[in-house]
Amino acid sequence: MDRDARARQLSRELRTESSPDLRRRRGVVALSLTASAAMGLIALYQTGIIKHIPEPPLPLLNAERVNGSAQAYRKFAAPDAVLGLGSYATTMTLASIGGKDRVHEMPLIPLALAAKVAFDVANAAKLTVDQWTKHRAFCIWCLIAASATFAMAPLVVPEAIAAARVVASLLSSSSDSRS
Repeated sequence: MDRDARARQLSRELRTESSPDLRRRRGVVALSLTASAAMGLIALYQTGIIKHIPEPPLPLLNAERVNGSAQAYRKFAAPDAVLGLGSYATTMTLASIGGKDRVHEMPLIPLALAAKVAFDVANAAKLTVDQWTKHRAFCIWCLIAASATFAMAPLVVPEAIAAARVVASLLSSSSDSRS
């Protein structure tokens, strides 16, 4: 099959096919877009495009204290929401690579997605705890992004388990053929 034919097949599969793995992968993309929307609003504030972050007038919420802190600008001398946008774009890319049979055709991609989501979950948990312990306030937009990130975890596990089995089988057959 030539490259254009493969690309047309991938286009059709991603847009129209239905399987449990594809539905979960679409969920990861949707959750990444949700988190990206929250990060986009924060990035507007952190880069000075807007002067205030809208949020409900609820106790314990202070998005500007959290997102204007030194901690929010410490990594790579960049606003953390901008870095978050890049991170969620990477997650969406990993979720959308390959067609319905990627577990067999490219099993390392689901494993990479699972590792990326696990890293993101750990980071989101740390930053959520930091909001309270370091700033004594929460950012509603950060909590939305963290919740979307946490919701991705169960979506990537089934495909990662199937991919790990494929990789183990490939490694086993490879070592058998060397014996």
